[in-house]
Amino acid sequence: MELRQLRYFVTVAREASFTRAAARLHLAQPGLSAQIRQLERELGHPLLDRGGRTVTLTEVGAAVLPLAQAALAAAERIAHTVDEFTGLLRGQVRVGLISGAAVEEFDVAAVLADFHHDHPQVGISLTEDTSERMLAALGRGELDIAVIGMTGAQLDPGIGVEVVLETAVVAAVAAGDPGDDAEIPLTALRDRPLICLTPGTGIRGVFERACAAAGFEPAVAYEAAAPALLLRLAARGLGVAVVPELTAEESAAFGVRTMRIIDPELRGRLALVWRNDRPASPAAEVLLGRLRIALRTGE
Repeated sequence: MELRQLRYFVTVAREASFTRAAARLHLAQPGLSAQIRQLERELGHPLLDRGGRTVTLTEVGAAVLPLAQAALAAAERIAHTVDEFTGLLRGQVRVGLISGAAVEEFDVAAVLADFHHDHPQVGISLTEDTSERMLAALGRGELDIAVIGMTGAQLDPGIGVEVVLETAVVAAVAAGDPGDDAEIPLTALRDRPLICLTPGTGIRGVFERACAAAGFEPAVAYEAAAPALLLRLAARGLGVAVVPELTAEESAAFGVRTMRIIDPELRGRLALVWRNDRPASPAAEVLLGRLRIALRTGE
């Protein structure tokens, strides 16, 4: 019995198909089938029922599957332990990032580049998505680390969180829009056409929850993933953009005037998140440590 045979068996059981399993493993299907049959001969019992349209586990196969998964996990942990002692990191780290997070003060690209330079045998994948979808991917084990905008929703207790940036949420209007108020009550936005980030993003979630608590549904006229586009739309007089707080220089550059939203005051939070209820690979732990330092200090 070999570990690769166990891995083949687990993959076929997961995919319920020799064809899909062979594609995932990058093997020819006849070779995969031969390896599974050899494993079954060594064990003296069939593990898979091939009689239906999909491949299913036999009674023995169902009993063997969790043991095979545990054996593969143990072998992986052994390799990781040896790597830690030798100072060698390998594997793959999957990172998620919200749109606009890789700005100058949070140079995620520099952190990833330095990590790759120090650990060239570690593959890094980077995904850009909404906060809600990345949290779901983190829960499914499809991401190791993510930088998200906090939506205000209750998080899974198995997720570690470190807030790295907090900012006021403001309403941005065209620079020539009548008025000079520095603040605007949330309810004053009830009947205004709004320009918002897409659903599932942090500030959109915070804003929608506040509107629901105030008893109204926001009239969102335009949506975009990047705050810069929201500001350009607002500068053209197409509505009120709900965005993170801007400096005076940024407001002038975009041609907008901003008002802090009050009653209640809304806060946007950028956070680094990871699973803290299951073991992470050594590579993911090292990269997480670097990101926590870099995002916390802005270095």
